[in-house]
Amino acid sequence: MTMHDPVLPIWSCGGCGAPWPCRTRQRELRAEFDDSPLSLALYLGAQLVRASEDLTWVPARTLHRRFLGWLR
Repeated sequence: MTMHDPVLPIWSCGGCGAPWPCRTRQRELRAEFDDSPLSLALYLGAQLVRASEDLTWVPARTLHRRFLGWLR
């Protein structure tokens, strides 16, 4: 169980207040999806879509970098 879940609709981290996914949650997600990086990308892509509906003022490029830009 993580404390670093998103606080909606502002998409900040419930654990540390940073933009979600924060560095801690990124590490947790990498570990959780270690054997399935494609599933991680699909999960984060779905979260990106949800966030884009809430954060309409944030440029798409910024959201993409935030949700998917840290994946390899």
